Amino acid sequence: MERRCRRCLLEEFDEAAYLRTLKAHIEATPEKERTPAEEYGRRLAACKGCDCLEAGTCTACGCYVELRAASRRGTCPYKKW
Repeated sequence: MERRCRRCLLEEFDEAAYLRTLKAHIEATPEKERTPAEEYGRRLAACKGCDCLEAGTCTACGCYVELRAASRRGTCPYKKW
């Protein structure tokens, strides 16, 4: 199992490793709990147009938007999706 740093600063962060971990987590989520691809794209488009998006994180709630958008139960704190 890959070891993850839980207390890294952004300047120390390996972006490629983060992206691999993010995709692996989404792919490991059971299909019935995952947002359909078309809806996932709409959610991410809404986040990309939002002023609260900063480096993949929602500054309104602190979530990683790609993870929240990938979950059927995920919601936007501003009700944009």
